[in-house]
Amino acid sequence: MGVDLESLSEATSGAIGSLLSTTILYPLDTCKTKYQAEIQSHGRRKYRNPSDVLWEAISTRQVFSLYQGLGTKNLQSFISQFIYFYGYSYFKRLYIEKSGSKSIGTKANLILAAAAGACTVIVTQPLDTASSRMQTSAFGKSKGLWKTLSEGTLTDAFDGLGISLLLTSNPSIQYTVFDQLKQRLLEQKVKEANHGSSPVVLSAFTAFLLGAISKCLATCLTYPAIRCKVMIQAADPDDDDNKTKRARPNSRKTVSAVIRAIWRKEGILGFFKGLEAQITKTVLSSALLLMIKEKITATTWVLMLAIQRYLSLTRGRLKNV
Repeated sequence: MGVDLESLSEATSGAIGSLLSTTILYPLDTCKTKYQAEIQSHGRRKYRNPSDVLWEAISTRQVFSLYQGLGTKNLQSFISQFIYFYGYSYFKRLYIEKSGSKSIGTKANLILAAAAGACTVIVTQPLDTASSRMQTSAFGKSKGLWKTLSEGTLTDAFDGLGISLLLTSNPSIQYTVFDQLKQRLLEQKVKEANHGSSPVVLSAFTAFLLGAISKCLATCLTYPAIRCKVMIQAADPDDDDNKTKRARPNSRKTVSAVIRAIWRKEGILGFFKGLEAQITKTVLSSALLLMIKEKITATTWVLMLAIQRYLSLTRGRLKNV
């Protein structure tokens, strides 16, 4: 069975787009994550809004600490997007071949996207947990990937796996909305274009706009689960105090315990704390990802075809020797 070049091209362009968008927006992601991880105590809170995290980094001369965990986050982001886009593209092609239909409905699209998302989460959960702990550590005290993971058990590395699987509905909603909107726009452009014209593609601005709309909708629907996940994976504030850490062993965070803590200390609005920052970050990130992906997919496809042709010619020459 030959290599599925179309799925491989989609996966590669998606992973590169994710890598670039993650790096560009990482300081914003750190501010957002540290703000989400904090829970109000006795009516007081350290951060009133995400910008307080930025001012803390500036005032303590730890601006570069806004990038703590970037390497792990990029590794996790690259691997997860590669697996997701490859799986999504592959499942979509398989569905069309088996069903015989020319297009995929919304319901089937959601199922295929969720299946690809579940595969991605299971593989990359330890990296996701490590990057969250590194981001929420005190500025200047973040540990490396291996040390972060080796301090706990294998089970600790998969903290929040259940809620992460639940959150596969987020990209499912996002990419389904994006694909449906993209398909309608392209169909409209094809009708307006001449038959002999070049292939119709989305402009960078249109891809950016569709990515923003689709991610905004998905984020609003799933945000309470997103905040619970951040709190479960966040570094224990006492981890930076070795004496306290030795005196009191870490207690395992559970979804039910986090939900009770938010409800008791912050009320129902606590489940939506940081929603604006989350929307800003994720909308910009996803829009950039999809814009970059749309622009480099054609180039990636040409490179894949060139590599395949080169390998086939090389095999032919070896056989003739």
